[in-house]
Amino acid sequence: MSRRKKDLSAEDKRLWSHVARSVTPLDPARVAPEPEPEPEPPVVVAAPAKPARRTATKPAPPAPPAPPPLAALEKGLKRQLQRGRRDADARIDLHGLTQEAAHRRLIAFLRRAQAEGHQLVIVITGKGAPKRLRDIDEDMFRPDPYAPRGVLRRVVPEWLSLPEMRPLVIGFEEAAPGHGGAGALYVRIRRP
Repeated sequence: MSRRKKDLSAEDKRLWSHVARSVTPLDPARVAPEPEPEPEPPVVVAAPAKPARRTATKPAPPAPPAPPPLAALEKGLKRQLQRGRRDADARIDLHGLTQEAAHRRLIAFLRRAQAEGHQLVIVITGKGAPKRLRDIDEDMFRPDPYAPRGVLRRVVPEWLSLPEMRPLVIGFEEAAPGHGGAGALYVRIRRP
């Protein structure tokens, strides 16, 4: 612990001078002079503060509820579809359409299916044509000849996964081979 000299506070100095006056010095020549009393700081009286003006703040609107997660098809329903014991309530064929046209038709179809009370629909996207040797010349005239084929097959599941589709869609899965296989999707429709 370091021993360093501390400055005495005004209260400590006053107390020390009181104690020093009560003691008789051994050598009267070495009497320490009494410290001058420090002037007390002036008391500043603050003007009464105006009450803070309360501004009416609107509480933040509650965040919209998170959309429910997508659900897979139930095993029993999937088995019935694969065995042909159950068929879809409706179907739409999108292949051959542009992405914009396919997106518009898909949304309109899903809304109509929900309004009509359908529970399960099939969305046919097509598998995308495989590259063949004779397609090379045709590909040269496409806007992007190196883009993968089967664009709708790739983007329709992305569209169905979007939060804005959750009020319409419960879940989706690749269809059984008898209903189009990799080129089609079973889509469960949410009740209105």
